[in-house]
Amino acid sequence: MKSVRRPAVAVSTMLVLVVVQAVADPTGLLALVGWSGALPRFGTGAWPFAPYVVFVPVVLGVVWWAAVRAGARFWTLTAGVVLAVLLAQAAACFFMTWNLAVAGWAAGYVTGKAVPAALIVAAFARWFGGPTTRESYASGSLWPLLGTRRSGPSASLWIPAAVFAAITPLLAGFWWTGAVYAPGVPVARPDHGPLSVLVAVLLIAVATALCLRWMRRRVPGVLGGWLAALVAGGMVGLVQALIAFAVDGGLSGDLWPLMAAYVAVADGLAFGACVGWVVGVGAVVADRLRTGRWAHVPRLAATTAAGIVVVALIAALGMPSIEAASASTPRAGSAQVSGPADFLRASGRIITDGNGNQVLLRGVNVNQLVDFYQPTPGVAATRPLTEDDFAGIAAQGFNVVRLNLSWSSLEPSRGTFDQAYLDKVTQAVGWAKQHGIYIVLDMHQDGWWNGATPDGTACRPGTDPMWGYDGAPAWATITDGAPRCQFTGRDISPAGDRAFQNFYFDTDGVQSALVQTWGKLATMFRDEPTVAGYDLLNEPGFGETAPVTTSYLLGQYYDRAIRAIRSSGAPQIVFVEPSILWSGLGFDSGPTPGFTGDHNIVFSPHLYAESITMDRSLGIPAIVGLERQFTLAQRVADEYNAPLWSGEYGYWGDNSDVDARLTRYAQAEDANMLGSAYWVWKQACGDPQNGIGPAGNGIMVEDCKTGGDAPPRTDLLQILGRAYPRSAPGHVTTLAAQGSNILLAGTATKHGCGLDVWVPGAATPDVRTTGMTNVATTAVPGGWTVTGCASGHYTLTTRG
Repeated sequence: MKSVRRPAVAVSTMLVLVVVQAVADPTGLLALVGWSGALPRFGTGAWPFAPYVVFVPVVLGVVWWAAVRAGARFWTLTAGVVLAVLLAQAAACFFMTWNLAVAGWAAGYVTGKAVPAALIVAAFARWFGGPTTRESYASGSLWPLLGTRRSGPSASLWIPAAVFAAITPLLAGFWWTGAVYAPGVPVARPDHGPLSVLVAVLLIAVATALCLRWMRRRVPGVLGGWLAALVAGGMVGLVQALIAFAVDGGLSGDLWPLMAAYVAVADGLAFGACVGWVVGVGAVVADRLRTGRWAHVPRLAATTAAGIVVVALIAALGMPSIEAASASTPRAGSAQVSGPADFLRASGRIITDGNGNQVLLRGVNVNQLVDFYQPTPGVAATRPLTEDDFAGIAAQGFNVVRLNLSWSSLEPSRGTFDQAYLDKVTQAVGWAKQHGIYIVLDMHQDGWWNGATPDGTACRPGTDPMWGYDGAPAWATITDGAPRCQFTGRDISPAGDRAFQNFYFDTDGVQSALVQTWGKLATMFRDEPTVAGYDLLNEPGFGETAPVTTSYLLGQYYDRAIRAIRSSGAPQIVFVEPSILWSGLGFDSGPTPGFTGDHNIVFSPHLYAESITMDRSLGIPAIVGLERQFTLAQRVADEYNAPLWSGEYGYWGDNSDVDARLTRYAQAEDANMLGSAYWVWKQACGDPQNGIGPAGNGIMVEDCKTGGDAPPRTDLLQILGRAYPRSAPGHVTTLAAQGSNILLAGTATKHGCGLDVWVPGAATPDVRTTGMTNVATTAVPGGWTVTGCASGHYTLTTRG
C-alpha cells in the first residue's frame, strides 16, 4: 500500500483543486478547468467537452505517473505536476483544433495556473504521502564531450540534448513570437539571423544536457529526460528574460520586464513539455546502446551529437521560418492587391496613397451609428450624426474617421441588410468625402452584444449584473445558457465569453455569416477610395480558451473575411486587431504570423496603456508604459510585415493628469511617425460606456441636464489638432510637433508633389524648407495646409 499512497494523495489533491476552482471561479479564467454555467451542446464539435473528457483524465494520469516516478522529492514532483497540467492543456487544445503546433504553444498559457497547483499537490504529497525513500540513479558525465579522456556515458546526455535543440528552429515560429522577443534576444528563428539561431540552439542544448545530468540522478526512465527538457526550457526562458532586460529598456517605469520574463519562461516550459519526450526517449535509447556490446558507441555518439547540432543549424539557416514562409506565400483565394491609383494601401511599415507618398491617418472614432444598449429610458444612447460633425472634424485637421458600425443594425435578420441603416452608412461616407476625410469601416462590438442581464438572474458570487453594450444581432448570439454577469468589467462575462467561443468555432455558421456580411459590405464600397479600409472586428473577446481563440481561430476568421472582401473586388486596406487582451494588458500574442497571404493589411491594436488597462483599474504600476507600447506594437506589426495604426487610444477620464498623458502620447506618436484615432468624437449621456454622469464624454461634450452641447474639450483639441503631415513624398524620417510648430524630415526616392501638412491656428505659419519646391500655404477652416514637392532628403519647419 505504501507504493500507491503518494500517487493517491497527489491525484486526490489535484482532483479536489479542479473541483474547488471550478466552483469558486465564476469565469473559468483562473481555474484549471472552468465552468461558467454554459451547457455543452452536442453537434457543435468536440471543443465544449475537451476540458472534461481530455484535460481532466490527462492531468490526473500524468500526475499519477509523476508521483510514482518523481514523488520522492518535492521539487521533482512539482516539475512533474507542471508537466501534467501543460500536457493536459495541450491535449485539450489539440482535441479542439487537431493542430499539434497550436496545441503545444497554447499549453504555455496555463503556466500561471500550473505552478501554484503543482506546489500545492507536491506539498500535500510530501506531508501526507507516507515515508520517503530517496534513491539516486546513474547519470552521464559531461567530460568526454569537453575533450578529456575520462570515460563516461556522455551519449545518454548529449545525443538527446542535441536532437532536442535541433528540433527548435523547426517549431520556433509558433513558440518564440510576439512583442516579448526584442531584437537581441536569442531565439531559434531563422528570420532573426544566424547569430540568434546559433546562440539559441546551443543554449538549449547545453541547458538540456545539464538538466538531464541533474534530473536523471533523481528520476529514472523516460520521465527523467522529459522533466529535464521541461526545466531546461524554463531555464532558457529565464536567460532570454535577463537578456531582454538588458536590451529592451529594463525597468522604465512599468512592469514589462516581469511580464516578458513570464511569457519567455512559459514558452520554454511549453516547448519542453510538448517536445521534451524526445529527450526522455532519446536518453533511454542512448543508455541501452551504451550498455550494449558496442564499446565505441559513447565516443562515436558524442561526435554524432555535435554533428547533429551543426547540421540542424545549417538546415535552419538555409530555410525560412514557418511564419515567414507562410507570409511570403499567397494562400489560395487571397489576392495580392496593389489597388487603383487613388486608394490607400499598405507598403511595408507605412500606409501609402499609391503615388509615392506616405499617408498618416489621424482622426477620431465616431460611435453615433452604434446600436448601444440604452441604460436609462428616455436618455438617448447616441447623438445624431450630421454633416456638421464631419465639417467639425475636418476643421481640427483630422483626415480619418473610424466609423463604428453595429452588426445588429446592419443585419438584424440573417442574410438581409437593413436598407435604412445602410443608407446612414453611405451618407456618412459621402459627407466624409465632401470634407476630405478617409473612412475606416469598423465592425464594432463591446461585450459581444447589447443584451443586459435579464431580470431575476442570480449572478454567482464574484460577478455582478451588467448592462448590455453593442455588437452582434440576437440571432448570432449563442450563450448556451451561461449567465450574463460581469467579472471586473463588461469584457469578462460567462455569456459573452461563450458567445465568442461559439463565434470562433463557427457554431451554427455564425462566423460564416459575418464573413459573408463583410463580402457584401465590401461590394458596396469597393469603388470608393474615401473608404480607407475595413476593420474586421473591434477588440475581439478571448472566449474561453486563449490563445486557441485569440490567435489561431481569430487568424482563421481574419483570413476568411479577407478572402471574402477580395473576392468582392474591394482593393482597400484590411485592418486587423489583436484581442481585447491588448487593450487590457498593453500587449497580446495576436494571430500567428502568416495567418493570411494578403499583404494589404494593417496591424491595428488599441494603445490604451496607462488608460483603461487592467493595471490602472487595480491600482498597480503599469504593466506596459505609455511610451513602450509603441515599441511593442511595432514589433508585432513587423512580424506581419504590415504598417501599424492604433484604432483607439485616449479615454483617460477626468483626472488632472489627462493632458499630461495625452501630451506624452502625442510626443510618442510623433516620434514613431504614426497615425491613430482618438476615442471618441461624441458620447451621449445615455451611452452605457458613459456611465450616465453629468456630461457625455468625448471631445464634443453633451450637457446631460439640458441635452444640448457643453463646451468642447479644447484642452484635448490643442494637443490632438497639432501640426502633422497628412501625406509626404517618400517616407517620413523625423517628426515632432507642438501646436502649430512642426519639425518634419523625409526622404523621397523620386520627385513627388504629395506634401500636405496641416497647421492649426489663425496666424499664417512661418514655413521654412530645404530640398523642396513649389511650397504653398493655403488657408482652410481651422488652420492652414502647406503643400509642395520634394525629391531626395527634405525638411520642413513651421512657426505659428
